Amino acid sequence: MRLNLREILSVPGSSLPFSDVLDLSHLEFFGERPIARPLRVHGQVRNKAGALMLEGTADTVLELVCDRCGTPFEKEKSVVLDTLLAAELENKDSDQIVLLDGEELDLGELASTAFILAMDTKSLCKEDCKGLCSGCGVNLNEAPCRCKPEVDPRLAALGQLLDK
Repeated sequence: MRLNLREILSVPGSSLPFSDVLDLSHLEFFGERPIARPLRVHGQVRNKAGALMLEGTADTVLELVCDRCGTPFEKEKSVVLDTLLAAELENKDSDQIVLLDGEELDLGELASTAFILAMDTKSLCKEDCKGLCSGCGVNLNEAPCRCKPEVDPRLAALGQLLDK
């Protein structure tokens, strides 16, 4: 979505609300496609004394698989969009200011880039997920480990005494 800012560029105190839905279901993260639902982008661009400020949010529900236990789960994800916009830049190396394309802003690119950069590198179904047992493979969140404790061979003779 391209947002035309012509109406507010030269009018301090004015604002332009925006709302859009983006499809990012084609994006792949670590072999998965977690953004299966539309990304909702909404907010406004305000002219504060000649400086354009974009304030809004981008949110969706992610469909993830836990990295520890392999359980599928859903998680709400919301990213705050808070960016300064400019028609031209003196310092081309600035990362905090987004450059306009004439009088327009590519809102879709801005929102999708911010959302992608905010994606977590590790997905956990819950913060204290216990994962899977490396021996028997049971999900430790649902059941206790079924592995028999390994006996130190040096203490095997004592273990036989306990069995009698």
